[in-house]
Amino acid sequence: MKKAAVGLSGGVDSACAAYLLLEQGYDVMGIILRLKPGDLADSDIADAKRIADFLGIELKVLDRRELFKKEVIDPFASEYLSGRTPNPCIECNKAVKFGAMLDFALENGCDCVATGHYARIEEKDGRFLLKRSESAKDQSYFLYRLSQFQLAHALFPLENAEKSAVREKALKAGLPVAEKRDSLEICFVPNDDYAAYLASLGVTSPPGDFIGVDGKILGTHKGIINYTVGQRKGLGAFGKPMFVTSISAENNTVTIGENGSQYSRRLVADKLNWIAADNPTEPFGAQVKIRFRAKEQPALVIPEANGTATVIFDEPQRSVTPGQSAVFYDGDTVMGGGRIISVSD
Repeated sequence: MKKAAVGLSGGVDSACAAYLLLEQGYDVMGIILRLKPGDLADSDIADAKRIADFLGIELKVLDRRELFKKEVIDPFASEYLSGRTPNPCIECNKAVKFGAMLDFALENGCDCVATGHYARIEEKDGRFLLKRSESAKDQSYFLYRLSQFQLAHALFPLENAEKSAVREKALKAGLPVAEKRDSLEICFVPNDDYAAYLASLGVTSPPGDFIGVDGKILGTHKGIINYTVGQRKGLGAFGKPMFVTSISAENNTVTIGENGSQYSRRLVADKLNWIAADNPTEPFGAQVKIRFRAKEQPALVIPEANGTATVIFDEPQRSVTPGQSAVFYDGDTVMGGGRIISVSD
């Protein structure tokens, strides 16, 4: 019988993942990570304890706030100051959930870490492949930075399940968090107000110029951390709808343009992680996803000698955003991905 450490978040997905593993005969230990300060963490930890008590499993509470600050919060702030819009969940999965938590699990006699993610892992010819879930809630996008070692020691019990079926299973099982609402926000940002959160950390940026796509000054912005590519609301009045098309930390400018100007056909990505093969060197076709809620789009991916990749889409894409991730798919298989660092027509 294998022993699995389940990362309990206090929510229904991870609770149901633990329940399913017990049904399958696993020896299960629960782990909840204390990553957030005060009440934000205490409520989730209390729910995790209720889940563990109900399931009759051991629960370990790991305080990894220092690591979380170093690997997730500090880069989150740095990216905004650099004019990029980060996705902290991707960094957390790599460094914390399948980093520190997996290390602890293996050190304490577990064979793997399981989470409530909606994704699949398949082994083929000695290689572990990350696959898209058939569920509408597929979360493979958030997991593209996992290494072969991490994938080899990961379990996703929910795999292809639809969220409605997971909640129904939890209700029938009597899980104490079966009706708990899902969190749709960044877990450490209160009220989903990232600018206020950054200000609470002492992270601010000075006002600067709104400029048009022709370089002409059009007005004054409130600081680059308050904007993201594609944004329309909160820009002020310009006599017609305007959209953020780019942000320059070096010049402290926010470029805005009319509808249509926010489309791009080419991007460059760094911090590449390859899953389906080791460091491809030849161009290949792929379906590329540029944000979690975007539909994958056909493109040519060109690995570069400097460790970046250039992506050229068949058709221009709306609001390709530096700081977000471009993830490359071959059908249901995640080939790899990287952080978007530049965009061009």
